[in-house]
Amino acid sequence: MAPLTRMRAGQPGNIPQELNATYYAQRATAGLILSEATQISQQGQGYPATPGIHSKEQIAGWQNVTKVVHNKGGKIFLQLWHVGRISHTSYQVDGKLPVAPSAIPAKNSETYTADWQPTEILTPRALEISEVKDIVNDFKQAALNAKEANFDGVEIHMANGYLLDQFLQDGSNQRTDEYGGSVANRMKFPLEVLDAVIGVWGKDQVGVRLSPYGTFNGVSDSDPMNLFGQVIEEFNKRGIVYINMIEPRATTAGGDDNVNDKAVCTSDLFRAKFNGMFISSGGYKPETAEVALNDNKADAIMFGRWFIANPDLPERIAKKAELNKYDRATFYGGDEKGYTDYPFLS
Repeated sequence: MAPLTRMRAGQPGNIPQELNATYYAQRATAGLILSEATQISQQGQGYPATPGIHSKEQIAGWQNVTKVVHNKGGKIFLQLWHVGRISHTSYQVDGKLPVAPSAIPAKNSETYTADWQPTEILTPRALEISEVKDIVNDFKQAALNAKEANFDGVEIHMANGYLLDQFLQDGSNQRTDEYGGSVANRMKFPLEVLDAVIGVWGKDQVGVRLSPYGTFNGVSDSDPMNLFGQVIEEFNKRGIVYINMIEPRATTAGGDDNVNDKAVCTSDLFRAKFNGMFISSGGYKPETAEVALNDNKADAIMFGRWFIANPDLPERIAKKAELNKYDRATFYGGDEKGYTDYPFLS
């Protein structure tokens, strides 16, 4: 089950609540649940009602989620998230500007204020070196908090144009210090985060999400093949358990149902470069997932929208049963409608 932003955390405080626990428990038959993206700090938030993992109340809320998933026999990783420039002053302490590697706004992008009002992306402020180090520590603390919340592991969000991806790609990172310029420099901060998280969890319980050739949130790079090839080499050195790679055919990250079948296939380009488990996600249906596995394009496939509408998706696939249709209007925000009320086969 892919990480799926649903914007239903309890307010105030962005705390996982009983409704969230029910939602995840319903889907516990997934081979692995990836939690919705979860901000590591208040600074890292960019959307309303997304959960955090930086307060005692949030940890307690997630403890309830992991308990019910484990009671159903499921496994769940927490996705660690900092949105960087895809934020707004309404989320930031003292109304400060969002942060980024460079003071470059995301093109053709928008977000929501803390009170759910659509808003254009602001021009962020560039992080100072000392602040970069502080965010590494925030990721480490969030990893410790995830362990306290009894997750089975964590996934670091380095995809979809959020902070770590912003540092990786030269369209958003135009720094001239140790964190910008060469690929080695642009990888430095994301790898410092990875090393800090491995220090908490160990390499066998840490995965990373990547989106090469993705364009969501205005992200871009002049040489993605070289960049992500070097990133994967560094992952191999560390021996992380998996990479979760988003196919660019579905680069809107859930924003619509468009699938670009002419987009480059990152499974073809990067599968052979990684030594661990290769998970592919983005635009799959059960029949195309089966083909991808049979063709050795991936070790596992992640489903997003189909898991929203089908809490018993593995059973439905096994039985070749009809799938419930999802209701896009209920994806983000709201109550149990379109969240925990989709019917099971039995």
